[in-house]
Amino acid sequence: MTLDHAIRLTAAVMAAAFVQQSAEHLRPAARGTERALFAPRLILSLLLLAAAASGAPPPALLLALVANHLFILPFFNGPYNGGADRMSLLILLCLTAAVLLPEPRRREAAFGYLAMQLLLSYAVAGAVKIVNPAWRDGGALRDVFRFSAYPAGDNIRRLADRPRLLRAAGWAVMLFELAFPLAILSRAALIVALVVAALFHLANACLFGLNRFFWIWLCAYPSLLWLQERVVG
Repeated sequence: MTLDHAIRLTAAVMAAAFVQQSAEHLRPAARGTERALFAPRLILSLLLLAAAASGAPPPALLLALVANHLFILPFFNGPYNGGADRMSLLILLCLTAAVLLPEPRRREAAFGYLAMQLLLSYAVAGAVKIVNPAWRDGGALRDVFRFSAYPAGDNIRRLADRPRLLRAAGWAVMLFELAFPLAILSRAALIVALVVAALFHLANACLFGLNRFFWIWLCAYPSLLWLQERVVG
């Protein structure tokens, strides 16, 4: 996968994710200022999606999205939706740098930084979990299923009463996240790891409504596929 191809894929998926995010803020109950911030983002994202489908993402559109994002941040006093919004901003900034920087090495460094952050996002998540006794004994997942504020049916919440299953699931998540960086050593292993990770995010979206994490994490996958080919071959 060439750098330009990976950049186009990232831009297209990111634009689609931004369309979804923006649409959430254009509902009838949204405040006027909120709509004024996200309506331009929706339009810019649709234009970027169309542009990335046919060629390189235009720098002007990326810069406009960065400016729009800088207006949105103070409105919500920071990345209001946690990790998904932080990843959104990281991808946008790395992608913009990878398109705008004049020297090939600097473009590669900007895009490679995104790939390394993706690797760390899984490894750090696993490290944080494994030192937590509640994750090791299944208590953390029990509380997620039992007390989640996201919509979940009774059949899903009943999983909180299956401690052995939750303990096994917790360890499976932790071990996968900790081992994820090793997948970069093999193309086949990396593809399998990305598929498993995508299915994990999809399950979280279906079970708990964490749909933003699914789409925005997928945006960074092309950068990791490119980096693996660039570094390992």
